[in-house]
Amino acid sequence: MTNPLRAIGEGTTSIRREAAETLLPRVRTPEDVLPPLMVLLTIVTGIVDALAYLRLGHVFVANMTGNVVFLGFAAAGAHGLSVPGSLLALGCFLPGGAAAGRLAGRLGENRLRQLRAAAAVQLVLCLVAVAVAAAAGDELGTASRYALIAFLALAMGVQNATARRLAVPELTTTVLTLTLTGIAADSRLGGGSGAKTVRRVLSVAAMLLGAVIGALLLLHVTPVAPIALASGILAVVLGAADCGSRQGQAPDQPPVGSASPSL
Repeated sequence: MTNPLRAIGEGTTSIRREAAETLLPRVRTPEDVLPPLMVLLTIVTGIVDALAYLRLGHVFVANMTGNVVFLGFAAAGAHGLSVPGSLLALGCFLPGGAAAGRLAGRLGENRLRQLRAAAAVQLVLCLVAVAVAAAAGDELGTASRYALIAFLALAMGVQNATARRLAVPELTTTVLTLTLTGIAADSRLGGGSGAKTVRRVLSVAAMLLGAVIGALLLLHVTPVAPIALASGILAVVLGAADCGSRQGQAPDQPPVGSASPSL
């Protein structure tokens, strides 16, 4: 008969091991840093969508499913929704994703280079959003709201397309519906093994944490604060991806885009 205390201890050890593999992995290859970086990007998603929904007219700049549903509500006559805002978010998110796809295609299969380039583009767009929010002050006008939606949706389109291309298991940085489905369907109660549950829960927790922090900064500080924090996190991701991509480059391999030496 299985000892219940031993089973609990083994379960706790397994949870801690899986959490460590996601948040603090042993770096055997440069790409081993990807899971914690994707968790950071998931926090960014929660932060910017908190700002977008609470201050930019009940829209989302990262979770496009919400905007599609809002447009359906508005078409049925529901009030309090921003049709132009939702359309603008969708219209900017898609070009952001297309640009990220083009960029990744030019960088080859090195996933850290792809993440570095995407994070750099995101950071620039978020810094522009910081400038817009700072110029507008606490009372965001229509023009500044639309500008923030546009820049942030572009940035999140870049992030989503890059996350899709990187394909880090269970860390999409945005879409949690499938993540929650996996938690339930693959659980022991659902007849599964419970594999990857810890990573999926961490993904959900990261977005929840980002949403809480973003809302607190928005409600108790200024609209600039959540965007500035998101920019800071993106700078960390950019720096880590840059270090990793340099470590993964062979000593005799020229940097991407550099000219070959003349013979």
